Amino acid sequence: MSATIAGENEGAGPFEVTHRLVLAIAIPMTLGFLTTPLIGLTDTAIAGRLGSADALAGLAIGAVIFDLLLGSFNFLRASTTGLVAQAFGRGDRREEQAVYWRSLVIALCCGLAITLLSPLLLSAGLFLMAPSPGVADVTSTYFTIRVLSAPMALANYALLGFVLGRGQGMTGLLLQAIINGINIVLSIGLGLGLGWGIAGIAWGTFAGETIGMLAGLLIVVSRFDRAHRPARAEIFARDRLRALFSLNRDIMIRTFVLIGAFAIMTRIGSSMGPLVLAANAVLMNIFLVAGYYLDGLANAAEQLVGRAFGANFRPAFDRAVKLTMFWSFGLGAITTALFLVFGADVIGLLTTTESVRTEAAKYLPWAALTAITGALAFQMDGVFIGATWSSAMRNMMLAAFAGYLVALALFVPLFGNHGLWLALNLFLAFRGVFLALRVPALTAQQFSATGRS
Repeated sequence: MSATIAGENEGAGPFEVTHRLVLAIAIPMTLGFLTTPLIGLTDTAIAGRLGSADALAGLAIGAVIFDLLLGSFNFLRASTTGLVAQAFGRGDRREEQAVYWRSLVIALCCGLAITLLSPLLLSAGLFLMAPSPGVADVTSTYFTIRVLSAPMALANYALLGFVLGRGQGMTGLLLQAIINGINIVLSIGLGLGLGWGIAGIAWGTFAGETIGMLAGLLIVVSRFDRAHRPARAEIFARDRLRALFSLNRDIMIRTFVLIGAFAIMTRIGSSMGPLVLAANAVLMNIFLVAGYYLDGLANAAEQLVGRAFGANFRPAFDRAVKLTMFWSFGLGAITTALFLVFGADVIGLLTTTESVRTEAAKYLPWAALTAITGALAFQMDGVFIGATWSSAMRNMMLAAFAGYLVALALFVPLFGNHGLWLALNLFLAFRGVFLALRVPALTAQQFSATGRS
């Protein structure tokens, strides 16, 4: 689907889901999302060349704390995508714009709150992670600067959610390329070129988020049709806000638990010493690369499932689930194979510290396997977000997290860091399987209630 929607009612009503349609959304967003782990790869490489294990470990903890905060607000992107996709399927252009403005206002308010509360949030994060004094100093420098970008970062969630909801994959790619490209270039220039180190990495992120938000606002708002502009009373209607907050609450809980699981992994890794923590930080970038490959397919599922729901057309829903699952597992298998073959070279690019390279190589197969164990989880997330089955998604995440905690308790004492990575892979598998088991009943309920199958 192109970045520009030609007709006023294009997208409304029954439609056919094809491999081409799935990939038209998934490929641009996969390319766009791949620039995000490139930031992590770049930042890790910069920190790895500062000649200090504290720099690499401090950056890892700072990134985890910040991701825990902003990632908890990923519901802004997800809920916007699902609701806009459903409005798109109904041909309700007025509601599309209303959803966008509601999400943008909420995003800016939440981002401002994060910035104002940042001293308390940083103290809490350092208390939970319990790093050494040298690592804590690096984390504080990184976090204090990067948190200034919170309002812009959350606004970009709403912007991306809107364009994804309309299936505008190329626009999504453009926005991600602007944000992440500027981030990468300035992080290198400021961090290494000017010798600002960790502070330069953080300022590069701030600049990328800010310029990306301004570009996104210009692109999205300039395409709005004034004939469908919603009144302020429509945007802030109580029933609409109540429904949005209910959806956001469930997705926020799910996202918070997900990122909390990664934070627990980092905390346990930290207790094993700076060397293991640094090695896991390098390997988590491999997991993120796999995740962003799969996220492109999840975005295709979100848009196509949401559109099918809006159009009240079950054949499109069934086909969207089938094709996105096929491509998700296919890409997952290819990604795992590539990292098993070339993973050692990737590790070598990320750090010049020989001890970290050696330690990371021990656990490389576990990191590579996440692309397969996570394939169904990512795809099912997309299905549930597009269908706005938020309460079921929340409940299945809580069930998977319980299984993850049991796996940690069983395997970490037995196998150390190998057990930690095993538990992560099981957590990913639990998520996908638990969600997939709920699909048949929820689908039957949805389409029998609307009377069209």
